[in-house]
Amino acid sequence: MAHIIAVCTSKTKGTKKETVGEGTVREDLGFIGDAHADSSTHRQVSLLAIESIHKMRDLGVDVGPGDFAENLTTQGIDLLSLPLGTQLAVGKEIILELSQIGKDCHTRCAIYRQVGRCIMPTEGVFTKVIRGGVVRTGDPIRTKNVG
Repeated sequence: MAHIIAVCTSKTKGTKKETVGEGTVREDLGFIGDAHADSSTHRQVSLLAIESIHKMRDLGVDVGPGDFAENLTTQGIDLLSLPLGTQLAVGKEIILELSQIGKDCHTRCAIYRQVGRCIMPTEGVFTKVIRGGVVRTGDPIRTKNVG
């Protein structure tokens, strides 16, 4: 079963996120207390698969959940295969809608400067919060049937 490996937040943009165990996500905003929470964007919650992080580890880089500034680190779900608009049910309450796959990386992050490559621009996904709630490490994540 696909699930959340880590819940991560930061108070400042452009930095690694800290794993927090659990967090509150607000509808049309994002994680309470996270620098990227913003009602004016479609990139309210970011997700990255632990499988992608393992690719960087295989290159000899000591990285883990939150190091790519993702809010949720997942395991067992192929995020990149999901079409835009897919809804994800996270835990008992949260509904996220896939709004963007990858991103432009204008300000090269610390990981990029260290190894010349970063996975978030190509393997990270971004979502808009449709319904908020509390998310915890270990919570299931699944695609939601719409309609």
